[in-house]
Amino acid sequence: MYKRQRLSSVRPEVEQTWKEYTLALLAFNVLGFLLLLGMQLLQGVLPLNPEGRPGVEPWLAFNAATSFMTNTNWQSYAGETTMSQLTQMLGLGVQNFVSAATGMAVVIALTRGLARRSAATLGNFWADLVRATLYILLPLALILAVILVSQGVVQNFDPNVTVTTLAGETQALPQGPAASQIAIKQLGSNGGGFFNANSAHPYENPTPLTNFLQMFALLAIATALTNTFGRMVGSPRQGWAIFAAMFILMVVLLGVMLLAETTGNPVLGVAGAMEGKETRFGVANSVLWAGATTSASNGSVNAMHSSLSPLAGGVALLNMLLGEVIFGGVGAGLYGMLVFVILTVFIAGLMVGRTPEYLGKKIEAREVQMATLAILLPAASILLLTALAVGVEAGLSSRLSAGPHGFSEILYAYTSATANNGSAFAGLNANTPFYNITLGLALWIGRFGVIIPVMAIAGSMVGKKVAPPSVGTFPTDQPLFTGMLVGVVVIVGALTFFPALSLGPIVEHLVMQGGIGW
Repeated sequence: MYKRQRLSSVRPEVEQTWKEYTLALLAFNVLGFLLLLGMQLLQGVLPLNPEGRPGVEPWLAFNAATSFMTNTNWQSYAGETTMSQLTQMLGLGVQNFVSAATGMAVVIALTRGLARRSAATLGNFWADLVRATLYILLPLALILAVILVSQGVVQNFDPNVTVTTLAGETQALPQGPAASQIAIKQLGSNGGGFFNANSAHPYENPTPLTNFLQMFALLAIATALTNTFGRMVGSPRQGWAIFAAMFILMVVLLGVMLLAETTGNPVLGVAGAMEGKETRFGVANSVLWAGATTSASNGSVNAMHSSLSPLAGGVALLNMLLGEVIFGGVGAGLYGMLVFVILTVFIAGLMVGRTPEYLGKKIEAREVQMATLAILLPAASILLLTALAVGVEAGLSSRLSAGPHGFSEILYAYTSATANNGSAFAGLNANTPFYNITLGLALWIGRFGVIIPVMAIAGSMVGKKVAPPSVGTFPTDQPLFTGMLVGVVVIVGALTFFPALSLGPIVEHLVMQGGIGW
């Protein structure tokens, strides 16, 4: 592996400081963005385009290239009518692998920063990127893709197939290399869809087995990384403490979603409405997927989130607003939660009147400042861009609904983009220059506005000495700390976003209880 990488002047055996690691990461991702942007613009003259798709409109191409580079897969377009098979496979598919590997590399670098003693380097980005792609993502994606094909998921290079329906009408059935992209979109917490209906499409998700496997896949690596963290820092209990906090948040919020969705709706006069859901999945599986995909920062959907009850849709929003930390994206969820760990340790230190420590290393002003920055930048992106969209006609004209539900459509879009989730309320027409540009900006902020402060924390922590624990050390591998961590995540999210949620799903729920719909 090292010899092949030296052909490109990369020396993976040479470790990098946090600044060198971050610059390599940024350069690689910007190059990937430019290559994908060019492929979309030129797809009309490139091969593997049996339907003759023209080049993608520039602002849409900018948005899509940013989306897949940032591990978001927000889609302002219908895949089967916009992207050629080459663009889907070589452009979007490759970014599904390397964007996930980038998140994994960042969390491994941060873990090294916390685990190493008085060091100066965090590893090598290129080596970490290759290891994540070659040894984890590729083998798992290959296995899952083969299983999906066996269940009927499409995997070919055929043009659309025209058939005659039972009603005597003609219909074009889209084809293409779907299974390979669906496997990595779930494993890499990318989301998105080869087809416009995403994982509700029978060509993407045809059976109960594929539905289960895809839900399992979108949580698998993000969940397993908590164990990796514990082992790397020499204390598996540390990993279990973080896992427990993530699991508690997910289960409690999922319970609220299920309760809200199965409680009677005074407007419709039914409980568990099937509008916007697939009959073969039903209410429970649709809500379970919605909770999992917004907890895992995945973005794939098997039901339309806009059709969820107001509180269920509001919880899907809250899962993302809390900071992509309930398992979250591959790598991104864990390094996001570690930011909250640092903040929690700092608060605990203030409560007992001593310098806070985590894993034997003192948490000082620089780490708290960077952690605060990593929390505030995404929050500012969501709130300021939502305020801009609801204040100008270019933003309001894209709503499907008026009132609080229309506000939720806009808030959800900027939340999904900034949290690098990619799911949508599906009522907002985001394929306009205004939304393609502003959502693209949110994508950049949500990804690198967190990664850069996290890498700065890693660089600061790696050089510190480890102090032995004392009677005043606050244990971070106990249930008490897990409870505090959950509390800090919820309080920060509630204080920051409660006013926005009040204008959308909360007021819509109250109005619905009065028998009024929007």
